[in-house]
Amino acid sequence: MFTLTGFGDEISPELGEQLDLLESEGIRHLDLRGVWGKNVLDLTDAEAERVRSELERRGLRVSAIASPIGKVGIEEPFEPHLVRFRRALDLAEFFAAPFIRLFSFYVYGEAPRYREHVMARLQALAEAAEGRKVTIGHENERGIYGDLPERCLDIIQTINRPQWRTIFDPANYVLDGVRPFTDAYPLLADSIAYLHIKDARFSDHSICPAGEGDGEVREVLAALHQRGFDGFLSLEPHLSVAGRSGGQTQPELFRVAIRALRALLREIGAE
Repeated sequence: MFTLTGFGDEISPELGEQLDLLESEGIRHLDLRGVWGKNVLDLTDAEAERVRSELERRGLRVSAIASPIGKVGIEEPFEPHLVRFRRALDLAEFFAAPFIRLFSFYVYGEAPRYREHVMARLQALAEAAEGRKVTIGHENERGIYGDLPERCLDIIQTINRPQWRTIFDPANYVLDGVRPFTDAYPLLADSIAYLHIKDARFSDHSICPAGEGDGEVREVLAALHQRGFDGFLSLEPHLSVAGRSGGQTQPELFRVAIRALRALLREIGAE
């Protein structure tokens, strides 16, 4: 069964406005990346408690701590990053979030040169998460080691832990010249546990609602539905601003993205 969630900070920095829109669309989960202009990992304990209290009051839940872990250069100091990852682990427990999102470090276009360095850092993160009740999801992202499907598979096979899964982002693959369903899905299908829903076009690298680009989103969703996928589809539309550290989608455009996704789900019989 597909469960919808979304990046609330694309809608607004204000928690109330994020939750108002999601609730109005019948979405009961939140991908927690930012609130009040702060990244989730930078929230104080008191601020985290405010977020949790409001979620509990409304009956909403956090689907993932959408952390920026691994979204730094491979040559930057690792120890401070490991400290921040431990904060992510604590927040996942605090919010009862089943996932933490992370990346595999910017490698300046020299992935083979940095492979061992990347894997050592990812293994350290995996060891830090050992025994914690959360799934670690690696997202494909332009410029990091795990940008292409072959290297995403390399990460899954090298880390080789049930706790370590794939977050599949079709638009990010398109921006790297990869056909998501044709070229990436066959390699990663067994490890996919979470999807980010946005689409993109090969021609001009523009971001668009699901099903309107070259992301083969319909085909990916149909294949997952056929194999009985039970997990989250997270709306991360990037329809107003698409940047390296995140994106923005004005409220009405966020609703457009929701409608586009639901139309695809109806088409494949998974409404």
